[in-house]
Amino acid sequence: MGVLAAGLAMLVLTCVASFAVGAEAVPPAEVVRALFAFDASGEHLIVRDVRLPRTLLGIAVGAALAVAGSLIQTLSRNPLAEPGVLGVTQGAGFALTLGSALGLAATAVGELVAAVVGAVLATALVYAVGRHSTLRLLLAGVAFSAVLQGLSLGIRLVSPDTLDRYRFWSVGSLAGREQTELTLPLAAIAAGLVGALLLARSLNAVALGDAVAHTLGANVARVRTLTLVTITVLAGAATAVAGPILFVGLIVPHLLRRLTVGSVPWLVGYSMVAGPILLLVADTISRVLLPTGEVPVAIVTAFLGGPVLIWAVRRYGAGLL
Repeated sequence: MGVLAAGLAMLVLTCVASFAVGAEAVPPAEVVRALFAFDASGEHLIVRDVRLPRTLLGIAVGAALAVAGSLIQTLSRNPLAEPGVLGVTQGAGFALTLGSALGLAATAVGELVAAVVGAVLATALVYAVGRHSTLRLLLAGVAFSAVLQGLSLGIRLVSPDTLDRYRFWSVGSLAGREQTELTLPLAAIAAGLVGALLLARSLNAVALGDAVAHTLGANVARVRTLTLVTITVLAGAATAVAGPILFVGLIVPHLLRRLTVGSVPWLVGYSMVAGPILLLVADTISRVLLPTGEVPVAIVTAFLGGPVLIWAVRRYGAGLL
């Protein structure tokens, strides 16, 4: 509980930094006044209309990606797995590309719907092919992702307008996304987080192996299916609204495993706090790296996550990849 309380306190401090840091710095005291004594001044408008929704979006996306990563790592028993191996990211990207080419994703809401539908359909197809074993599931996800990536690239090469729309989505950023309609993705993420908490205790048994789980009375097939649905909802909604942001779903649960001592419920709970912290820190850094503009947050998470991934591979060996 002490670790969780410390994490929540760090999350609060990270949120304050997210409110205060940017092209125009806002003092922390002014941030507090903007939240609780709003007076429609310039700094208060920046905090309430831009940075508050952006911070809430960062919290939701960070929690969704981190929890989805903890679930896929537990389900696959692979500490280096991440949600993208199920085809979520490439499914969303292909659907967005195809929808843009056909004129079905001409608005922000259309892009969101296309990305969510693509992520769900891609994961459903991957599961249909590889449902009989975890290894087969991961291999099917990698292979199907490669196919979708090739098809998406072909469509973009013959349609410059589609390439422009895809390029904006594919950078993986929170900038500008806070002004879109967020009710649907945030509701989906909230439902997915609740589902993850409800599944966590059953996943404790499944993590011990199918034979042990059956002995303990767990319905392995049902737990695996519900877990995959939850991963798809979380990662699909987060990717649809913010674009592909790598490493959050890999690094956060990987680093938290020592603290949880094999407890999936605690891993999920810690991931809900640590994921937003990592993403908000990366987003805050992205605002001040360049004097002329912002760096997409996905680039910052890649710089932060790359060294951790190298360390993990050296520690565990390439056999777990």
